[in-house]
Amino acid sequence: MTASSQAQAEGSEGRVYDIGGADWDDVVAAAQSPDFQSSDERMVVNMGPQHPSTHGVLRLILTLDGETVTELRPVIGYLHTGIEKNMEFRTWTQGVTFCARMDYLSPLFNEAAYCLAVEKLLGIQAEIPERASVLRVLLMELNRIGSHLTAIGTFGLEIGATTVFIYGMREREKTLDLLELITGLRMNNAYIRPGGVSQDLPAGAIDRLREYVRIMPGLLGEIRALFDAAPAFAARTKDVAYLDVTGCMALGVTGPILRAAGLPWDLRKSQPYCGYETYEFDVPTRTTADAYGRYIVRMDEMDQSLRIIAQCVDRLSGAAAGTQPVMIADKKIGWPARLALGPDGLGNSPDHIAHIMSQSMEALIHHFKLVTEGFRVPAGQAYVAVESPRGELGCHAVSDGGTRPYRAHFRDPSFTNLQAAAVMAEGGLVADVIVAIASIDPVLGGVDR
Repeated sequence: MTASSQAQAEGSEGRVYDIGGADWDDVVAAAQSPDFQSSDERMVVNMGPQHPSTHGVLRLILTLDGETVTELRPVIGYLHTGIEKNMEFRTWTQGVTFCARMDYLSPLFNEAAYCLAVEKLLGIQAEIPERASVLRVLLMELNRIGSHLTAIGTFGLEIGATTVFIYGMREREKTLDLLELITGLRMNNAYIRPGGVSQDLPAGAIDRLREYVRIMPGLLGEIRALFDAAPAFAARTKDVAYLDVTGCMALGVTGPILRAAGLPWDLRKSQPYCGYETYEFDVPTRTTADAYGRYIVRMDEMDQSLRIIAQCVDRLSGAAAGTQPVMIADKKIGWPARLALGPDGLGNSPDHIAHIMSQSMEALIHHFKLVTEGFRVPAGQAYVAVESPRGELGCHAVSDGGTRPYRAHFRDPSFTNLQAAAVMAEGGLVADVIVAIASIDPVLGGVDR
């Protein structure tokens, strides 16, 4: 008699044996053991992979004792895109377009980590224009705010606070509008390139940025008014999904989860890049090590991002702003950074094409080879990490001396942080699993890259 037929024979309240490929003798011995006979009834259920609270295509296998979670196993791979493998068949510059689509809520951080690694292999870190570095910081901090607003808005939605979701998405639209104005796209921007950025600020961007910095603190305050002291929210999040510094260190967890446990580890301070050491900002921390503390840290981080954005705007609005380069001067590496769209909004403008064609034949040939074949990167390997909204995002780039990456591997924080879900949820109620996953804020595009 099979396990399923035996369960049916015993009735709906009979014991169910879950057989997962083990030897039958081991199964029978385990079922006859005193420990098994004395244990309570258990239930194994799936949460996902289509569940709306799993932040993507994530499957959670829960073992329940009543409403208490005794075991949680995350199952990933349902969103696998092969991005890292595809990058091996594209030029170094084209790789930006692929890696931007991993963590789709923070594409500019993916681009930054990858381009910094490529620039380290090329040995051109000191040649990156100052204005390009400021633009990178500006775009990353805008992206951080947009990502945190999504995390907090969906957090509210998953526990029934739909108003917070509406507020979060409303303010995120203002952020995406700025990203679209500056880069041309709301998401998957491909704005940061090896050697600099694709283009300078468009007309009117400085005024729009100043207005954004002026109004956002009040709008974020509205979210705080709804959440910070709300008794229902506090009851659902305080002392829930607990993970202290020791657990974070053992599991490699970084980002707001680690800072909510009390450790002020932020790569922008500890291992500065893109000139972050020249900006004034604080690293928010809490010591609660729970879901509520992670929410507070993310809200505080958005306030600090606004401080950094204001400093970027001041640096970008100088008298000589329009004459400063945003791409490396080496024409053998620098992608054309002063493009102009044609009247159809797609192709290059006639003026830009005339500019390219009016140069020497050698310059035209070089332009063609740079776009089609790409530049060569000396053989070697480099690892560079940035502080993404979810923690340490690192890129390990390997070159064999060719025009394409031999290997580009990413240390995505969502993948690493997700393994903490079991520690946070086991021993708690099944309803708290939702809170635990939401407080981790994983993005499955980065997990299944």
